[in-house]
Amino acid sequence: MISLWPSPGRRRFSELSEKEVLALAISSEDDDSRIYADYADHLRKDFPDTARIFDAMSKQEAQHRDNLTAEFQRRFGAHVPLIRRENIAGFYRRRPVWYVCNLGIERIRREIGLLEDESANFYLQAAKRATDPGTRALLETLYGNELQHEEIAGELAQRFLPSEKKSVEDNKARRQFILTWVQPGLAGLMDGSVSTLAPIFATAFATQSSHTTLLVGLAAAVGAGISMGFTEAVHDDGVISGRGSPIKRGIASGTMTALGGLGHALPYLIPDFWTATVIAISVVFVELWAIAFIQNRFMETPFWRSVLQVVLGGALVLAAGIFIGAG
Repeated sequence: MISLWPSPGRRRFSELSEKEVLALAISSEDDDSRIYADYADHLRKDFPDTARIFDAMSKQEAQHRDNLTAEFQRRFGAHVPLIRRENIAGFYRRRPVWYVCNLGIERIRREIGLLEDESANFYLQAAKRATDPGTRALLETLYGNELQHEEIAGELAQRFLPSEKKSVEDNKARRQFILTWVQPGLAGLMDGSVSTLAPIFATAFATQSSHTTLLVGLAAAVGAGISMGFTEAVHDDGVISGRGSPIKRGIASGTMTALGGLGHALPYLIPDFWTATVIAISVVFVELWAIAFIQNRFMETPFWRSVLQVVLGGALVLAAGIFIGAG
């Protein structure tokens, strides 16, 4: 998309000359070549077949850059001015490779598709706005090249990543996602939801004060979240176990632990004690069923076995808290 109003220090695309448009295309193709190379380097160890696709795409983008450079030098001379995407108002922006790589293999594949779609759309919109026939023809050619990139990417995928290899990579990525995010997050949610039941509801029935129960609940949830997060992060660096980044696992475990406890603590924001308690108990059973669902969905635990383990265990802890508080 091309913005109607340039940001400070940026120019409108319509203000660029043919020479500047061609220079912009050269820098863009160079950037995209390096982006593909970065993805390939990141994926080479765990997903070598996908990395080969990105290697080939990087070489093709580099060839397009060289062809554009030769055309520029034929028409305008040896010096190519440096004009980059960030210099142009509304020009499409690539997401940082380090950011996308943290989101998994499927997200990377989708990002590459978006990358080519955005490039093609930019050149198409730019061609519509161009008034000079030569510039329009150039932009239309670039638009056609970007469409060809998508076809080439598909051909490379069929050559380097047939369905059986893609299935292996997808299974590996799913397993890594479960080990790094789902498993510690589920452990945190179970700990936060179950371990805080007794102190929260013991306080609730002992004091019958929404305010006091809220304070105890907040302290229990936040304290448990911090404890679980640090424990998960420091007890395994992930190198031998293959469970991935300890920081990511710590974030997943700590966040879900805190959320598990906050779920049945926050209803005590309601001043009326019994209304808050009824809602809190209802939230507890929603949390326990959610844990059973996640276990069934990602850990392949039979659903009713999960229900028996989690819901029954949670109900016993809840009953213990109420009994102790009411005693």
